[in-house]
Amino acid sequence: MKEKCRQIKAGALNFRVFDEGSGEPVLLLHGFPDNLLMWEDVANDLLSRGYRVIAFDQRGFGKTDMPKGRRHYTAQLIAGDIPLLLNALDVKTPVNIISHDWGAVIGWCAAMFHPERVKSLVVASVGHPQSYGKAGVYQKFIKGFYTLWFQLKYIAEFYLLNGGMKRWCASHPDYPGVIEAMSKPGRLTAAINWYRANFISILLKSWPRCTVPTLGIWSSQDRFLTEAQMTKSARYMDAPWAYRRLDAAGHWIPYEHPKTLVNWACNWFENKTAKQTA
Repeated sequence: MKEKCRQIKAGALNFRVFDEGSGEPVLLLHGFPDNLLMWEDVANDLLSRGYRVIAFDQRGFGKTDMPKGRRHYTAQLIAGDIPLLLNALDVKTPVNIISHDWGAVIGWCAAMFHPERVKSLVVASVGHPQSYGKAGVYQKFIKGFYTLWFQLKYIAEFYLLNGGMKRWCASHPDYPGVIEAMSKPGRLTAAINWYRANFISILLKSWPRCTVPTLGIWSSQDRFLTEAQMTKSARYMDAPWAYRRLDAAGHWIPYEHPKTLVNWACNWFENKTAKQTA
């Protein structure tokens, strides 16, 4: 996958992009602290099924530009990179999206703010922003406490780069790769700016309802997210919604269970028309 990536200019930023295949397009959106390489097994499976697969390092990650300042990392602004990138790749039809973690938040935002570009959506781990924002004490202060101390500029970076990352994401399937990527100058701050730029809006903003058919997936051993913030996303849907629970699985679904993720996603892509009329 790495060998087939190229740099693409979209808007003001340069993005590292993987774009292979010639069928119906599927866009893959990674989260923190990952990059497009997390999708290798998923991408290979999708390609074998005849899809066109597009993945990219989102702003601040991997080998994509990392503008300075948290103002450049609001979820709506990041979601705006998607139509610009699709235009640069000459993708004229709406795309299917598979997304994970912060990528799921951006997937939701793409569906809410650019619905004409999204045919269907699969979100792994993170529910609708309104559902997450209204999640209870257990989500906010137990599962998601790290989002609070991520707000501490310099302190969070120092802690994470001096042993904290090992404690925080030791379960990550590519932990050495995470450390290597986040140790590059500016990368960790750019990545954490996603949390800093969106902390208040996720908790307090009124988010649009989703008009794109959406499949939500949550894993039973997710250390960071509750099941309720995913299942209650149904309350914010004005389109077909379905939920799948992945038992005995941790947070990193695309790494740990790529075949299951692709099977569920492709079934959703191929059968949602029937769901709409059911």
